[in-house]
Amino acid sequence: MLPVRWILAAAICTALAACGNASDHAASTADGPLAHAGSSATATVAAPAHKPIGIDLAYMDKAVKPGDNFFDYANGDWLKTATIPADRSGTGAFLQLYEKAQKRTAELISNAGKSHPAAGSNARKIADDYAAYMDVGAIQKLGLKPLQPELSAVAHIRSRAELASVLGSRLRADVDPINATHFHTDHLFGLFVTQGLEDPTHHVAYLLQGGLSMPSRDYYLSDDASMKGFRAKYRVYVAALLKQAGTPHAQAAAKTVIALETRIAKAQESLIDSQNVHKANNLWRMADFTRKAPGLDWKAYFMAAGLADQKQIDVWQPQAVTGLSKLVAHAPLSAWKLLLRFHTLDRNAALLPKPYAELAFDFHNRTLQGVPQQRERSKRAVDAVSTDLGDAVGQLYVKQYFPASSRAEVEQMVKNIIAAFGQRIDTLSWMAPATKEKARAKLTTLRVSVGYPDTWRDYASLKISPTEALGNHLRAEKFEYQHQKAKLHQPVDKGEWWMTPQTVNAVNLPLQNALNFPAAILEAPFFDPKADPAANYGSIGAVIGHEISHSFDNTGAEFDADGRLANWWTPADAAHFKAATEQLVKQYDQYQPLPGLHVDGEQTLGENIADISGLTVAYAAYQKSLDGKPAPVIDGLTGDQRFFIAFGQTWRSKMRDAAIRQRLNTDVHSPAPFRAETVRNLDAWYTAFGVKPDAKLYLAPKDRVKIW
Repeated sequence: MLPVRWILAAAICTALAACGNASDHAASTADGPLAHAGSSATATVAAPAHKPIGIDLAYMDKAVKPGDNFFDYANGDWLKTATIPADRSGTGAFLQLYEKAQKRTAELISNAGKSHPAAGSNARKIADDYAAYMDVGAIQKLGLKPLQPELSAVAHIRSRAELASVLGSRLRADVDPINATHFHTDHLFGLFVTQGLEDPTHHVAYLLQGGLSMPSRDYYLSDDASMKGFRAKYRVYVAALLKQAGTPHAQAAAKTVIALETRIAKAQESLIDSQNVHKANNLWRMADFTRKAPGLDWKAYFMAAGLADQKQIDVWQPQAVTGLSKLVAHAPLSAWKLLLRFHTLDRNAALLPKPYAELAFDFHNRTLQGVPQQRERSKRAVDAVSTDLGDAVGQLYVKQYFPASSRAEVEQMVKNIIAAFGQRIDTLSWMAPATKEKARAKLTTLRVSVGYPDTWRDYASLKISPTEALGNHLRAEKFEYQHQKAKLHQPVDKGEWWMTPQTVNAVNLPLQNALNFPAAILEAPFFDPKADPAANYGSIGAVIGHEISHSFDNTGAEFDADGRLANWWTPADAAHFKAATEQLVKQYDQYQPLPGLHVDGEQTLGENIADISGLTVAYAAYQKSLDGKPAPVIDGLTGDQRFFIAFGQTWRSKMRDAAIRQRLNTDVHSPAPFRAETVRNLDAWYTAFGVKPDAKLYLAPKDRVKIW
């Protein structure tokens, strides 16, 4: 699995503020949040003062009008005092639950070895992997020894065929362009294995562009002053890391590495183009590679990658693959050897002796994300074990922290929101009956998996040593690659999971027409069965609605009920959908998180569609849950107001400027404050808070985007 990272802007999951007793906040709300609240369309009745409200009233800034800045209205007082931890790029609701899940995971990992489990058991592997990561002395003593096989292979490259073999041997399953929208790898190419875009009955190997150490091509090519500054510091870092490893003429070597990476960046396709699944539908037969992408010795590459037995491979970014292949033939061998040496060191620096780890942290975290301090080693060790042995740790997590009752409660909420989405489809006046029929078929067959997978990974063949931290991780990466590659000879599993239970996130799987909701996201403060339903529907309900809506966003809408890339829209319906999405692009293009830097409405379109549609169906499901009865008034807030405030507090966050800049460049999600202001597209929000045309967030009814 990919490393677990806390990336708030990229998180599909959302969070409720901690549920508190209503009486705890009575004094602060007597003349507080309702100062700007209008009348709700929903009839209300008084509720007992002790009922948990499910939102944190202390976070709200009553001096802000909800119609002017809903994010600050819901979170303003929290923002005034919130401090970003020194070892983080940001803080907020998502980090709150992440830390809760990590604390639990840490306890499970710590206890794994206490019963002296048998050699080869999952518990033994978990304990040994953690012990190895924590053994700084052993890491220091080993030095570069764990990397010697890779470094030696690079040093002994004497021909283009040998270069191709080394490049192929490094191919890993480290990209996911359609489920996680993760496009970055520093390997020349990345592998993704799932069913075919047009053939849902067979697995296909997808080849994606790579080759860069910095987060994206723009870090090498942009004329932005900040990007130029990053490049200057990158030159210092590359030289320092190479020098630390004893590379001769490190300054000149760094210049060569960055020059080649810059050529790679120029060959790569943009993030927006990479998201277009129609441009990705390129099945090449093995013989096509030499003709369509000459330069790389493809026979040697695929032999080393273990893919020589494939009849065809999908090339996700054909122009980039052609350009990168040409570079392999034309850039000097000496340049490629230096680049591969640097990438080997850079990729694994965190598990090398302290000087390497500190250099890498200083650039990748302190410089690129503004994080001043490294996290405690024990916390990093927990994440490392959860990455290397994800399902083994997940089994322990589910057994300890996710009872069957929790699964049943969330499954019921999912059913309610799916039903609400179905009713929305039925009432769409602009959609033709034929298109509605296809949409309903897709919704009806949507597979929802809650908590954990039905089958678990078998780690019997994965060697884990109590003294080889880097060796363990390298073997785990290869184990994952072999697992993904083996799928090419297996039937398609529509129930396949793409996240571990201890992951605080959720995901829509377009090719499987399925959803995964890991256990760690399905509890307080995100979901609390004891809390007010308005808050639950506004928070975890909107998460569920968001994931369901991904099946019908600008990418999901391209796939039918079988997960096949197919056009099931009438021309008129497709035109209406396109017009609505273009309106949404323009709306988000206006947002400016940092001076001079705007959100890219096209880059973030799929997530923005899911935010609006998810909130819309969550609201409809909440209204239906009332069964015609009036929602209670709690702490002076109507049900509709609590619903929307819960959604706003979901996106409670504070982030460092450098991290925001990186997210804007590499992420397909809008920054959290603008996700909170999704509410301005829902008519019910205007009624709930009495928002008038003079409000800053006000949109005329014709400008409110309604897609589903």
